Amino acid sequence: MTNPPALRAAVLGAGSWGTAFGKVLADAGCEVTLWARRPEIATAVTEGRENTDYLPGIRLPERLRATNDAGEALDGADLVVLAVPSQTLRENLVGWVDQIGGDSTLVSLMKGVELGTMLRMSEVIVEVTGVKPERVAVVSGPNLAREIAQEQPAATVVACTDPVRAELLQRASTTRYLRPYTNTDVIGCELGGAVKNVIALACGMTEGMGFGDNTKASLITRGLAETTRLGIALGADPMTFSGLAGLGDLVATCTSPLSRNRTFGERLGRGETIEQVVAATRQVAEGVKSCRSILDLAHAHGVDMPLTEQVVRVCHEDTPPSVALLQLMKRETKPELAR
Repeated sequence: MTNPPALRAAVLGAGSWGTAFGKVLADAGCEVTLWARRPEIATAVTEGRENTDYLPGIRLPERLRATNDAGEALDGADLVVLAVPSQTLRENLVGWVDQIGGDSTLVSLMKGVELGTMLRMSEVIVEVTGVKPERVAVVSGPNLAREIAQEQPAATVVACTDPVRAELLQRASTTRYLRPYTNTDVIGCELGGAVKNVIALACGMTEGMGFGDNTKASLITRGLAETTRLGIALGADPMTFSGLAGLGDLVATCTSPLSRNRTFGERLGRGETIEQVVAATRQVAEGVKSCRSILDLAHAHGVDMPLTEQVVRVCHEDTPPSVALLQLMKRETKPELAR
């Protein structure tokens, strides 16, 4: 009996996580084409076996090649993996939609909520492409890209309302160093991934102000509480937030120096402005962009999210982190499990 042909995967976005997940798929046996916006990155990956801009020092497998032609990457792809910044997804998808295969599984690696529409990334994908929601899968969890690219043992969640597609993606991304679990709760997995970036900003700010682990643990726990409140309001399974896409992702992002959101927040806590941090790092952390849309989503559903509210004030209303922290500590006391 001959083995079935390898799945073909297009990974659209050659940043750290897109490249790392492309490596995972290739190591699991898929034929992977990575789309890079800049041709020099595509050349470095294909010819030098390394993404020198985003994952320097990581050797990439032969099954992974790169191109700066999205149509070439999408040709015949069984898996279409979307790994662009969340606020650029809609614009990019409009240009790609006619080249996406008729029964391909669309996979979101993005963790954000779209500004203006308050849509989760899977909802943006469905709206732009017109595919049925069950064709869209989400990968979420403690996914620090460099650690996964270094093949450090980790677990993640593959969420899709179609269990068959979830299991297909699970098999396509199972390696000796990454263990994917399936879940049908797309809403919960996406919210966990989006809100944790905001909480990580807050944790970074307190780190920058010189506070210790009690403060950090309190923020993580209360951040998980407000994420769960929003998730329940949107129809998520509350158990999802105690799993890899909830608590797991939250802990990794709030505590690791590899987390862009945490390190961005730390610089804010030390007194730098948003503009100064962007100038120094040449990028804006995802939580800075998404915190406003997450807070808008919470307000639309009558959900109290005090941590998110203070992060918005710091990032978009020039409130000093010390003042934001004081406002949190001055809030009226209440039972811990109050909703």
